Amino acid sequence: MISVLLAVPEARAAQLAAELEIEGVRVVAAVQPDATLPLPPGIDAIVVSAGRRTPTAELVAACDRAGVRIIRLGDAVGRTGRRGLPSALPAEAQGWQVAAALSADIPEQSAPSAPHRVTVVWGASGSPGRSTVAIQLAVEFARAGRRTALVDADTVAPSLALLLGLSGDAPGIAAACRRAERGGLDAAELTRLAAAVETSAGDVAVLGGINRPGRWPELGADRLRATLQACRGWAQETVVDVASPFDADEDATYDLAGPRRHAATTAALQEADAIIAVASADPLGISRFVREHAELRRLTAPTPISVAINRVRPGPLGLDARAQIRRTLERFSGVTDISFLPWDQRAADAALLHARPMADITPRSTLVAAVRRLAHAHSPAGTSAVAHAVTDDVTDRVTDDSSRGSSRVARRLLRAPAARGESRGAGGRGSAS
Repeated sequence: MISVLLAVPEARAAQLAAELEIEGVRVVAAVQPDATLPLPPGIDAIVVSAGRRTPTAELVAACDRAGVRIIRLGDAVGRTGRRGLPSALPAEAQGWQVAAALSADIPEQSAPSAPHRVTVVWGASGSPGRSTVAIQLAVEFARAGRRTALVDADTVAPSLALLLGLSGDAPGIAAACRRAERGGLDAAELTRLAAAVETSAGDVAVLGGINRPGRWPELGADRLRATLQACRGWAQETVVDVASPFDADEDATYDLAGPRRHAATTAALQEADAIIAVASADPLGISRFVREHAELRRLTAPTPISVAINRVRPGPLGLDARAQIRRTLERFSGVTDISFLPWDQRAADAALLHARPMADITPRSTLVAAVRRLAHAHSPAGTSAVAHAVTDDVTDRVTDDSSRGSSRVARRLLRAPAARGESRGAGGRGSAS
């Protein structure tokens, strides 16, 4: 017999409970929609009223962990449709309809998830925006219904804690590496060490970086590999932010048996299932990327590498910046598949001011839309349908293909020729008449 928890208004709960009992479904308890946690033991499903704030991200996560199905009653509003949940039943659905949904096959999007992955965000020397891209990727993976972790393994300039308003003294990745070395790192320990950051797409677990660059020996290669392997069983998507330098060129000057300054970057890249290589859209950034990309490929082959050009704008490279970058990378690096992330300074400033992901502060930003497309392109097969629906919803509403970001001046300049053409057409028609 299926056991369910009813989380619907009291007036509706009594009638629905009686109807479900007739259908052979046991109602364990009836609670208010905002009082569902903690889940009672022994339930197979929860029937909850669908609203702007229900079911919450915390309830969805708890049900995922406990293997409890969620049946929603009411219109699908708010963000619930972005969490991989099946379509809601009508608000006045009868008991037999709920029972049929409970006994039906699990929908395709609730099927066993795709393999867990580690995605490393690397960038050429300088500040091409690795951390910003890593944060946004993590948010978009979470929006696609994947349990997501964000790891700061940068041993040169760790910044995720600062960008997300977290304490720099939290245990984070250093403590996880110490536990991994002793063989005591599991999902429960990772949850304890991580900070849960609430975003518009759901919670993202963050393992903050070291609070002083001088602590880099704590992120040894073997320690970090063991930590990332533990992360695979803990989160479905693990996004790792790393520093630029490799250890590959330091073999002649460093003791091979001792710790290496940039071993964390090398270990993360070699452990990754996918690599996002970020470059800044200016002559210096592209030049640095071309020089370092060949070494990156040699070090990480055959792991797939995706190239993302950040801060695209006409200023440093002229009006046809994208075409110039494409020709340069194809000629000198053999790179043909490129994602362009537009320059949106206002969105970046707002995210820094509030210490929040851009998607929470400026959801209509062109940069947010571009990173969402990038995340969709790298979504596992099991989440592609959800990610595609989210991507289509955003790209229909923003000018995400603009290299000028969200500048009102740029939009005014683009509209001016069309307006002049319309006025000339109107004048011509008037004279002809």
